[in-house]
Amino acid sequence: MKKIIEVPGVSAALRSLKTPTSLLIQAGGLLYSCGIPPIDPLTGAIVKGDIGEQTHAVFRIMKLALDAAGSCLEQVVKTTIFVTDPAQMADVNAVYRTYFPNDEPVRSFVAVKEWPFAFDIEIDFVATAGR
Repeated sequence: MKKIIEVPGVSAALRSLKTPTSLLIQAGGLLYSCGIPPIDPLTGAIVKGDIGEQTHAVFRIMKLALDAAGSCLEQVVKTTIFVTDPAQMADVNAVYRTYFPNDEPVRSFVAVKEWPFAFDIEIDFVATAGR
């Protein structure tokens, strides 16, 4: 059985992009996220700035989503990072390491064409439910 996890502010901001997706779903003992874009959960606006600022914005949403589900970053087991410019991998890694300094989850890094929105990164994740 699956359960959609609503995240105050963030779920509505994601819906403002008019994408047919849920931010986070719990199925069994796992949590599955959509590709999280760098949006401001208070305004719904896309976060402008360099790849580092956008990556931090994604992680802020990730933390809010995990908290709403009763989980945390330490429970993340898999991430997939989608970027429009693979040359920015070092900058993404620098931010990533601040959120996962030890026991990093397994991860994929994928270069994509640009989205129909003005951002350069999305990250999705799988985590275990609970702390």
